[in-house]
Amino acid sequence: MAIAYLSLGTNIGNKRRNMITAAALLAERVGDVLALSGFYETEPWGFASENLFLNAAVKLKTSFSPSELLLATQQIEKELGRTEKSNGAYHDRIIDIDILLYDDEIRQTAELTLPHPLMHERKFVMDPLSEIAPFVVHPILKERIIDLKERL
Repeated sequence: MAIAYLSLGTNIGNKRRNMITAAALLAERVGDVLALSGFYETEPWGFASENLFLNAAVKLKTSFSPSELLLATQQIEKELGRTEKSNGAYHDRIIDIDILLYDDEIRQTAELTLPHPLMHERKFVMDPLSEIAPFVVHPILKERIIDLKERL
């Protein structure tokens, strides 16, 4: 079993319901949700939109491999109405589920980079993550999540 940390984000539709549904589907299909952060209202990052985001972080205990976890999160996104992933151009979305950390794994493939390469640069990721995982150490930067957050 592995511990994975995920980031959830939504800025269209019933945002609160989108977040709760995504967390419930993760618990139902992927593993035990050990922690869910509070919801943080944030400005869009990387694009202009009049819609604010809700962001959260999830701590998950799973038997899925990182690749299986990625496929499962993408399937949940599609079921909730997400039609396309951001490929360099960000846009409004019903739900976004990103894998931030998977144990201490470091991986870079065409499909998945672990840890998430931009997580430590994004306040909307680090605020909720530091709530549920303040003392987890980033496997590449070798610093605690709370310390990385404080530098933002």
